[in-house]
Amino acid sequence: MIQRIQSIWLFLATLSLILMLFLPLATKVANGSESEIYTNGLHHIFEGKNGKALKAEVFLPLIIANVIVILMCFINIFNFKRRTLQKRVAIFTIIAIIGFAFWCSIYAKELPGGIEGASFGIGAYLPALAILFIVLAIFGINKDERLIRSAERLR
Repeated sequence: MIQRIQSIWLFLATLSLILMLFLPLATKVANGSESEIYTNGLHHIFEGKNGKALKAEVFLPLIIANVIVILMCFINIFNFKRRTLQKRVAIFTIIAIIGFAFWCSIYAKELPGGIEGASFGIGAYLPALAILFIVLAIFGINKDERLIRSAERLR
């Protein structure tokens, strides 16, 4: 039953992980230049001779890791017929998100001058939100299992 509540929670977790591609993890302003770090790279915005200029560094391994975690979460929506597998994949996805968030924090140290004095963006909090949604999906899967066990007892 794809319309179950765990499908909605997993979809919301997928959306929050997709938003990580577009929202900054951290921003730092130093010496008239602004640096923002995203999961897709580091963006330096500074005043040049002809106005504002943008210099970007791409973090390809981090982009690939983000896409893999997004796909794991999205594909798990369609495991609704195999609840035990869905629960195991959800737990593995939580572990992957924790590792991905740790990896993002390592890349956040790439900001010029380090992470001290940087302001964290909404993207830094999205992995925690995705984990919360996946935990709620696991609760929904457990509720379905209890419902099916009770229906089998009635037969």
